[in-house]
Amino acid sequence: MSMTRCWWCGEDPLYVAYHDEQWGVPVVDERELFELLCLEGFQAGLSWITILRKREAFRAAFDGFRIASVAAYGDTEVARLVADAGIVRHQGKIAATIANARAVEAMHGAGRTLTELVWSHAPPVRPAPLRRRSEVPATTPASMALAQALKQEGMRFVGPTTVYAFMQSAGLVNDHLAECFRSG
Repeated sequence: MSMTRCWWCGEDPLYVAYHDEQWGVPVVDERELFELLCLEGFQAGLSWITILRKREAFRAAFDGFRIASVAAYGDTEVARLVADAGIVRHQGKIAATIANARAVEAMHGAGRTLTELVWSHAPPVRPAPLRRRSEVPATTPASMALAQALKQEGMRFVGPTTVYAFMQSAGLVNDHLAECFRSG
């Protein structure tokens, strides 16, 4: 007997595993949140499966998304990343990832964390799961507010649509449809 899943994961085993084990599961670890936020930024204009297939290469290229390591990157590391065929070699997205790490480091210096900022924008839990894919929003007031807060901290590639996808992946919202076995 097969389980009913959300439409978007299709049949690809990597995508199915991501759907079943990760998407929508609440993440509070700051390094993991940073990784997801950066990967969502890299995904802009591409499909998520492209990013999933490159995720291990991204982790290797960006020192496991250790914030302090990425914040210390300079021209040498940027040149290395732009030449790395295992990742998305978009110079603007690479620069944004480094800038975002530096922004998180600055937050730490002010006694704040990315986890606190992100989760302070979690919307109330929906009273019932969404029933149709047409009900899944691209942005929400919460994603617009979080995007604004991230930008105020100096982060880039964090528009409301990217941030909503991040909120879905990090479990701030549960957009598994009602018929999906993960909806509850």
